Amino acid sequence: MAQYANPNQFGAPMDENQYMEQEGEWEREGLLDPAWEKQQRKTFTAWVNSHLRKAGTQIENIEEDFRNGLKLMLLLEVISGETLPKPDRGKMRFHKIANVNKALDFIASKGVKLVSIGAEEIVDGNVKMTLGMIWTIILRFAIQDISVEEMTAKEGLLLWCQRKTAPYKNVNVQNFHLSWRDGLAFCALIHRHRPDLLDYSKLSKDNPLENLNLAFDIAEKYLDIPRMLDPEDLLNTEKPDERQIMTYVSCYYHAFQGAMQAEMAANRICKVLKVNQDNERLMEEYERLASDLLEWIRRTLPWLESRQSGNSLTAVQKKLEEYREYRRKHKPPRVEQKAKLETNFNTLQTKLRLSNRPAYMPTEGKLITDIQRAWNGLLGSEKTFEEWLLAELMRLERLEHLAKKFKHKADIHEAWTSGKEEMLSSQDYKNCKIFELKAMKKKHEAFESDLAAHQDRVEQIAAIAQELNALDYWDSAAVNTRCQKICDQWDRLGTLTQQRRTGMDEAEKVLERVDSLHLEFAKRAAPFNNWLDGTREDLVDMFIVHTLDEIQGLIDAHAQFKATLGEADKEFNAIIALIHECESFAKQYNVPGATINPYTNLTGKDVQSKWNEVKTLVPQRDQTLQDELKKQQNNEALRRQFAEKSNQVGPWIERQMDAVAAIGMGMQGSLEEQLTRLREYEEAVYQFKPHLEELERINQQIQESFVFENRYTQYTMETLRVGWEQLVTSVNRTINEVENQILTRDSKGITQEQLNEFRASFNHFDKSRTGRLNPEEFKNCLISLGYSVGQDKQGEIDFQRILTIVDPNASGYVQFDCFLDFMTRESTDVDTAEQVIDSFRILAADKPYILPEELRRELPPDQAEYCIQRMQAYTGMDAVQGALDYMSFSTALYGESDL
Repeated sequence: MAQYANPNQFGAPMDENQYMEQEGEWEREGLLDPAWEKQQRKTFTAWVNSHLRKAGTQIENIEEDFRNGLKLMLLLEVISGETLPKPDRGKMRFHKIANVNKALDFIASKGVKLVSIGAEEIVDGNVKMTLGMIWTIILRFAIQDISVEEMTAKEGLLLWCQRKTAPYKNVNVQNFHLSWRDGLAFCALIHRHRPDLLDYSKLSKDNPLENLNLAFDIAEKYLDIPRMLDPEDLLNTEKPDERQIMTYVSCYYHAFQGAMQAEMAANRICKVLKVNQDNERLMEEYERLASDLLEWIRRTLPWLESRQSGNSLTAVQKKLEEYREYRRKHKPPRVEQKAKLETNFNTLQTKLRLSNRPAYMPTEGKLITDIQRAWNGLLGSEKTFEEWLLAELMRLERLEHLAKKFKHKADIHEAWTSGKEEMLSSQDYKNCKIFELKAMKKKHEAFESDLAAHQDRVEQIAAIAQELNALDYWDSAAVNTRCQKICDQWDRLGTLTQQRRTGMDEAEKVLERVDSLHLEFAKRAAPFNNWLDGTREDLVDMFIVHTLDEIQGLIDAHAQFKATLGEADKEFNAIIALIHECESFAKQYNVPGATINPYTNLTGKDVQSKWNEVKTLVPQRDQTLQDELKKQQNNEALRRQFAEKSNQVGPWIERQMDAVAAIGMGMQGSLEEQLTRLREYEEAVYQFKPHLEELERINQQIQESFVFENRYTQYTMETLRVGWEQLVTSVNRTINEVENQILTRDSKGITQEQLNEFRASFNHFDKSRTGRLNPEEFKNCLISLGYSVGQDKQGEIDFQRILTIVDPNASGYVQFDCFLDFMTRESTDVDTAEQVIDSFRILAADKPYILPEELRRELPPDQAEYCIQRMQAYTGMDAVQGALDYMSFSTALYGESDL
């Protein structure tokens, strides 16, 4: 039985079964295909010679020239850059086997597993074994080192080809056989890196032979890549050999490797500069929004703090309408602006931390705390302004009512006192007969009774005037003048009354007769008339009530009054009977002047007129009270309607706040699930907004109806507004926090399990559920996660250093995003100033400076100009005109931010 190479031991023979098994594997890989074998011999020979010519030699026959092992060892030294053991110079078979084994040992030392390739097969000129060995060397030294996004060598090389040829028409690289037959892929690779060597726009897919010859000729002449492929073979073979094309394409990869390094360096610089430009834009946007919001608050506060009402009910109602307009139209955009400002600030700080930049410190007076302080001041001013408006509305309404009441009572009193001073000043009693005097005296007594009855009315007028003064009524001067006039007149009436009585007493000795009938009428008619006057005044008296109980009390009092009308009717009939009796008596006894009552100015017609007026006013008063009852019932319905709606909205807002806070604790699913739920809550909040607007409409009706209290609910419109604003702010802030956590997780490469572990530890020590830890809680949290924090002085110094990282603003608390950034940043690969300097050095071809034309050639236009404008001139000894200092520029990117 024939012996073949052992797959596990170089130079040892293997039996025929093992050799047949190896041949089957090669046949599956295409190494035994006769058509491919010829092409591979040519390609592999060209590849070997491209390296051996560096040592001044080459091969003619691939299976013959490697048999003694000398050129094989030389090939490995050239492509590896290492020195192999000294070869045996003898010509015996065992010398050749020894040399081949040294080469195979060297290949194995590079981590290559040689299966079924033995030294004896190479020495014997086995073409299949030789081709397999050369392919193994190509894989290890020409293809294996190709790395694109951590893929395998073959996948990485294919991805590199796809990316480089993607912009080119008629090129679609999907494999290493059929995708290359028309030659356009080779031409695209050359044009991508050396557009000066060919004009791709003139190529056609219909001329594959011309395309292949053009690419191979240019590669051989300008790129030092030998012709490893035959265009006719590629076109005439149904499926070209994948290994041939991979070998040839790998030469393109290595030829353009320097350009790729420059491209990677340019990409790194672009990435760093884009981060800086984005951060600058966010900072400028924050400064603009903060300035605009603070200026709006500054302009709004004087209006909210103004307490000038002009003592006018119309002016206060106008101010109240202006305040409602402010709450509906002017403030909501500012609430959104404030939320956007906080979101931009948090996003900016997260991006700065993730890009290893210093934390952003806004200009003086524009910190988040400054804006929140100004906003809180605005909220406080709104609350006190609305409370003042409502109180002023009540006060002015009360003043208007009192002023009308004062005028009404004063008009009645002045009408009653009209002519009384002239009557009391008269001395007509000195010229009358005795019966006339007695009549005058009785009449005066009735007047005194009437005067005493009016004492309460004068006191009421004075009390109303005093209350108007206490409430700062706008026309208090006129009220005081009129009140003083009434009081002075009242004092004069009292004095004149006393003087007239004294005079009449002196004349009483000669005037004794009295008409008892007239006197009885006068005595009964005067109080009844006074009762009628008071009743008429009460029936037209204005009132103001705010509850059903108050109006019901007035209705009950009016019902009690109506119950007394029966007795009043009897008294009226008795008084009218006196008149009829007097007239009958005068007619019967023919008493002259008997129809004129000397004791009173009242007549039956006066009493009859006033009594009829009272009977007319009673049903009118009934109707007025019933109208007010309906109004209060409507107010009560408004209270219940507002209470029913607010008792739904208030708990809903509280539940949403609790749900958002629970999600903010970060333990309910993945961050994406949390973000999805938060978006759902955000949508639910805005879908729920019509309920709040409905409450605003009801609240406006309540205020317009002068309803100032509601016993059916604990919620007020102000508390619901504040709760709504807090809910909107909480949802936006929590969404922003979760998005920043996702950004941190993805940029740092941490897993969801790690993030959950960090969140669980953070929540465990966040006992108060405020979303932040104090220094002691933070230290305990670090220890629980296995972070070593020493208990000695050095450990305290290290811990203080950590605190400056996670709490750069020295707020005394550690937020979760800062905690998460700290736990991941030290083990994560981030851009550094040294890496950026190395990237610029590659673009500058190892010069300590870089020229503007180099920046414009390697970077996008906007970022090239960004660098040119900010780089300082290079001042070294070897400086040339226009040289720029990229080292100081790169260092400044990671230094103190002065953006």
